[in-house]
Amino acid sequence: MSAATLIGSLHRTDFPGMKTRDGADWHYLDTGATAQKPQAVIDAVTRAIGADYATVHRGVYARSADMTLAYEAARRSVARFIGAASEEEIVFVRGATEAINLVASSWGDASLKAGDRILLSQLEHHSNIVPWQLLAERVGAAIDVVPLTIDGLIDLDAMAAMISPAHKLVALAHVSNVLGSVLDVRRAVEIAHDAGAAILIDGCQAVPRLPVDVAALGCDFYVFSAHKLYGPTGIGALWARKALLDAMPPWQGGGSMIDRVTFPKTTYAPAPTRFEAGTPAIVEAIGFAAAVDYLTGIGIDAIAAHEEALVREARRALRSMNSVRVFGPEASAGIVSFEVEGVHPHDVGTILDEEGVAIRAGHHCAQPLMEHLGVAATARASFGLYNDSSDIDALVRGIERVRKIFG
Repeated sequence: MSAATLIGSLHRTDFPGMKTRDGADWHYLDTGATAQKPQAVIDAVTRAIGADYATVHRGVYARSADMTLAYEAARRSVARFIGAASEEEIVFVRGATEAINLVASSWGDASLKAGDRILLSQLEHHSNIVPWQLLAERVGAAIDVVPLTIDGLIDLDAMAAMISPAHKLVALAHVSNVLGSVLDVRRAVEIAHDAGAAILIDGCQAVPRLPVDVAALGCDFYVFSAHKLYGPTGIGALWARKALLDAMPPWQGGGSMIDRVTFPKTTYAPAPTRFEAGTPAIVEAIGFAAAVDYLTGIGIDAIAAHEEALVREARRALRSMNSVRVFGPEASAGIVSFEVEGVHPHDVGTILDEEGVAIRAGHHCAQPLMEHLGVAATARASFGLYNDSSDIDALVRGIERVRKIFG
């Protein structure tokens, strides 16, 4: 059994969503958009919203106290998973998009002024572009863009040459959601810090498939979403060192994030509570922790090796097909983007769906990158721990059908 098959075959049955409605195998290759959920997560969410359900932090009755303990235990699980120094460095948010907006509005509004500059890269997801544009408009800052190398990596040599003391923030993707290219985060951090800039890393595509230790990486902010990590939608995490969070003003006001409220003056709770206004995503947090526990049991190193083998196999298979162009570097993390010559990616995706293969087709919320690649859109196959060589075989068969239809 090949390395690309072993883990997928062992764990595919953990995911009830990997079957079609009539019980046939479904070749799901859209994990980069959202991951299927293992039964362990489904069970944890079902218990939390059912027999165990109560509010947190406010009730004095036993079930509320138990749910509060479970909710805060989830925060500790997420902190351990990414190497945070303590759970107080984890802010629960709706997802990575909200985390970036939180940093832009809280830290950004307090730290940037007219004439300052922000450094992004050409491959960023819209969620790591638009919040910084809004910040720049509010404070009068400007945005610069780091180019890519010929094989689709963020060009850190170019970054080192263009960064200046005027740059107060750098925001980069750990793994591209289109190309799967992996950033050398430690070098990027060194370049940013040498210039006096803070650095935020978008870890959405990295955390499900690569070992992440935020302390070792040395960045200032790290963000990711649970739903790409085999957990529920509607929750994610912002990590930052406690001292940095403590220095940031509140972003949203409401219940839970306060110390004392009077009409003349309100004082605020310490971080991370300060950034979690209102009733939190209780059930989702417990599902988040269940996903972390599930992945920890398998081992992120094993998942990384598995997806690396799948990517190698997929790229080799696609490159062997006439009229198929494959984008990105050879060594990519879990993602392969491609186009079939003369066929719109939406048509490719529709025909593949008829063959029981689910891919993503479009600009992937990365329109500046599409412009750089010289295409309007790409087709994207993104792998998860439940995939194996049979999914690649099905993908190839589907593309062969596309070529016959449009040939």
